[in-house]
Amino acid sequence: MRQTLLIELLTEELPPKALERLSVSLANEVFGMLQEHDLVDKDSICTPFATPRRLAVTIAEVESQQVDRVIERKGPAVAAGLDAQGRPSKALDGFMRGAGVTFDQLQRGGVGEKTEHFVARVNKKGQSLEMCLSEIVAQALKKLPTPKIMRWGDSEYQFVRPVHGFIALHGDRLLSGNVFGLQSGRVTRGHRFLRADEISISCADDYEETLLVHGKVVASFAKRRAIIEECLKVEAHKFGAYVNLPNELLDEVTGLVEWPVVYVGEFEDEYLSVPQECLVLTMQQNQKYFPLLDDAGKLLNKFLIVSNMETSNPQNIIAGNQRVVRPRLADARFFMDQDNRQTLESRVVLLGNVIYHNKLGTQLQRVERMTVLAGAIAHQLNAEKSVAELAARLAKADLTTDMVAEFPELQGVMGRHYALRDGEDGVVADAIAAHYHPRFSGDTLPQGAIACAVALADKLDLLLGICGVGLIPTGDKDPFGLRRHALGVLRILIETPLPLSLDQLLRWGRDGFGTKQLDEGTVVSVYEFMLDRLRGYLSEGHFSSNEIESVMCQSPVRMDLVISRLEAIRVFRKLPEGAALSAINKRIQNILKKSAKTGATVQPKLLQENAERSLYEAVQRLSPQVELAIEGRDYTGALTALASVRAEVDEFFDQVMVMAEDDAVRANRLALLSSLGDLMNTVADISKLAV
Repeated sequence: MRQTLLIELLTEELPPKALERLSVSLANEVFGMLQEHDLVDKDSICTPFATPRRLAVTIAEVESQQVDRVIERKGPAVAAGLDAQGRPSKALDGFMRGAGVTFDQLQRGGVGEKTEHFVARVNKKGQSLEMCLSEIVAQALKKLPTPKIMRWGDSEYQFVRPVHGFIALHGDRLLSGNVFGLQSGRVTRGHRFLRADEISISCADDYEETLLVHGKVVASFAKRRAIIEECLKVEAHKFGAYVNLPNELLDEVTGLVEWPVVYVGEFEDEYLSVPQECLVLTMQQNQKYFPLLDDAGKLLNKFLIVSNMETSNPQNIIAGNQRVVRPRLADARFFMDQDNRQTLESRVVLLGNVIYHNKLGTQLQRVERMTVLAGAIAHQLNAEKSVAELAARLAKADLTTDMVAEFPELQGVMGRHYALRDGEDGVVADAIAAHYHPRFSGDTLPQGAIACAVALADKLDLLLGICGVGLIPTGDKDPFGLRRHALGVLRILIETPLPLSLDQLLRWGRDGFGTKQLDEGTVVSVYEFMLDRLRGYLSEGHFSSNEIESVMCQSPVRMDLVISRLEAIRVFRKLPEGAALSAINKRIQNILKKSAKTGATVQPKLLQENAERSLYEAVQRLSPQVELAIEGRDYTGALTALASVRAEVDEFFDQVMVMAEDDAVRANRLALLSSLGDLMNTVADISKLAV
């Protein structure tokens, strides 16, 4: 009989940041194990629920009983299962005991194959859902991505929080089961303050509605989040403002409430003199509030509170939250007042007291390297070298401020504010803020040559330094964020774009350390590390692996040209000649690999066959065309021109014996193929496109 299955664990307050992940994982694990037990099919609907004090899941169309099954067990090979007299060996005896069958019940499998083996087919009576359920839930709970586990009371059980109730219903039928020493029931609890009484769930299908109506609990995490988001927007609209809705904060607040209600609080205008990034951060991070901003993005002296309490007179709730937020804002103002006693320039020397890495020196030494490198990059970009050097020298100075010590997330942001306060040029101030970008996938890039120069200097110095002391990340561990920084460099070079050689940038960066700190191999290892990141970046751009490899195998150094080369390759593949020329190019590469490379040039007088003379003339004709297209960055034009050589290439391989007996003729034909291969692979190695 198919009915909806309900599983609920009633707990103490669960960690809000992990709540949704725990809920979805529980639902997926239970559903997966029910599938393994043949109690649901893939079309059954699985719905997770999560509130601060419960994890639950309902699964539709769950069978009450497994069907009877025939389980087939593969035994030892026939040759190993019988002795010389044809009697069962010890191996076969052990297999029969384990399978619970006699020799007469065994069958043979793999008949006609190389090795026959014994097979035991055992009829297994289907178990009931009730018999399986406790083990299914217990196993699912062990697999949850729990941040930390704990014991409670004098019990032997461990979970992310103490568990006080367990519901297991199949339709309206209570299933007997035991989890964490708790016998299953049908009783749960409503809202801690609005409906503290026990609530009986009569039927699994009524679970969500019963909690909503009788318990003042919105059980669905997704629905609760949507309610909060909509209420925040509605309240913001009343003031003609908008509210920033960071996903992480929305998820956390959703994990803190069961019956969300939004109230409006405010603070004194005097705190608006503090940079709004500080105020926004302290309200969001410390108090879980949602600040309001006007149409220009300027912070208002109002914020939104997501409360777990609904009341006709919320003044006490609002006043309490306003009272709590004031000391936070006052702290931010105090930190800023303290920081304003020193200029950024005067703080640079203090970086000498901040260890960057025990093998790489202080932050001051790092800033000195960044200054030189940023200046060199800016000069290459025809930007003002001295401006880039100033921005790089000041870029890390805010690490010594009280504000950044309290809120590390504001590094760079506060540097920009303090630079403007000190009268520095806006370009310098913007570069200080932007040099940390991109901070995550999809983040904005630095704008302008100066900001890009400082950002590249920062990331390249970190990559070279950390990799140079042997800390290239392996597996999932990347404590220094090297993958993120490598991708940041690539994005800046590609998406801005910037006409810079990655190889040259790495060499300039290594020069700042000196040969005693970093050897020549560091440049090579960092370059290869970055190419690996580039492959991943390009695959997200929907280029195929062989298209990517056709460019990557040539070790590109101009990252800004990689995308256009790949787009040209994609066009070339669609040409009628594309597939054939790729296969021919692969054939040429194989021939040349087997032959000694002499570096010889083609001698026209040694061309004996009309087909090889035609091919030589085609190569001579196309070479300047291709070269001109490459110089103009017209990679598509270069590859399209190469497609016209198809007829001459086909004729050559049909009529000419490359490996002629005459040494001179053979060498000349190999030289012709070599020149053709070089021409065809000017944009990319098209042999990689051959299937």
